[in-house]
Amino acid sequence: MSAATDAAATFRSLHGKEPFGVFSAPGRVNLIGEHTDYNDGFVLPFALPHRLAAAVAPRDDQRLTVATLGSDGRVQQADPMDIAMLEPGQLEGWAAYPAGVAWVLRSQGHDRGADIVLAGDVPTGAGLSSSAALECAVALALLGAAGEPDPDESRRTEIARLAQRAENEFVGVPTGVLDQTASMRCVDGCALFLDVRSGEIEQVPFDAEAAGLRVLVIDTRAKHTLAESGYGDRRRGTERAADLLGLKALRDIELDGLDHATARLPEELRPLVRHVVTENQRVLDVVALLKAGRLADIGPSLDASHVSMRDDYRISCRELDVAVEAARAAGALGARMTGGGFGGSAIALVPADDLAKVEANVKAEFERAELKAPRTFVAVPSPGARQDPPGTWG
Repeated sequence: MSAATDAAATFRSLHGKEPFGVFSAPGRVNLIGEHTDYNDGFVLPFALPHRLAAAVAPRDDQRLTVATLGSDGRVQQADPMDIAMLEPGQLEGWAAYPAGVAWVLRSQGHDRGADIVLAGDVPTGAGLSSSAALECAVALALLGAAGEPDPDESRRTEIARLAQRAENEFVGVPTGVLDQTASMRCVDGCALFLDVRSGEIEQVPFDAEAAGLRVLVIDTRAKHTLAESGYGDRRRGTERAADLLGLKALRDIELDGLDHATARLPEELRPLVRHVVTENQRVLDVVALLKAGRLADIGPSLDASHVSMRDDYRISCRELDVAVEAARAAGALGARMTGGGFGGSAIALVPADDLAKVEANVKAEFERAELKAPRTFVAVPSPGARQDPPGTWG
């Protein structure tokens, strides 16, 4: 069954009635452009077919009830919440995310209560933005139940910013806006080229299958939790570097000015700056190659991105390095970790004929290294957040 079907069925079971509607949002893979979003840089994600769905019905009060269907088939229910009383720091765990969305929408005058049931197949802790998918699905569900029509592109961008604010201020995770924007704005068959500073978006066609290629996602099953990782330390380091250089953000450093800029910084900040500046350039390089139809030629940029994240930004881990090296050794044209790091997933660009060999080698190397067996799947650019038609979940 689909995420939407699971959410609707669980809603009926818990509440004994039909939901008003079901709204869903995808996870994402970032093709390239890691840790550049909070530095006003460039990113290039695409949406996964995996989705998080929110079945919803409005209430006549300001109460919010939330339940989630786990991958084990069990339902967890959070304690009912009074939207008017929600404040940052009150909640921990999964319930903080929908509560944070309700809290931030309250600032826009949306404080009507709702019953929400969540279900989905976006892997959690895999660096594939399950939290952003949850936030965006809940935001659309609450707004839809309150009578707001299907949002246009401008409103979608605004909702992404609101979801980011919920994660930053209510949950306490200092993420950039990449994940939420990808979930809200990605379209089928394209990678989303986002200039974070200007907010400009370009949908870049990305049909790996037509080029005889596959994007293999390798979920290492090394769970990452950004709130408990070094993510915040890296962000604070880049912000400090920009401040010392008198810049609004590291985006303002051109590649040919990198050496001059880093020479003015303390030694510990130089690798962070080097990663951000070179990663921005790699995004631009990959976009140019995709527009020229040269999909197979982006492999070296993927490789260089992983080396930069491993050695300069220092956010890789043993599992990610094993995944990347094993994929390359078996014929991948390029591979890199994707997401916030400290665990999660890697991606590999693989010729279609070599896919089985690459998957087998990755799994063999994990077994040889005595690591938990990874999960692998092929990712294709998929639609962004939406209201699911009743026929798909009724």
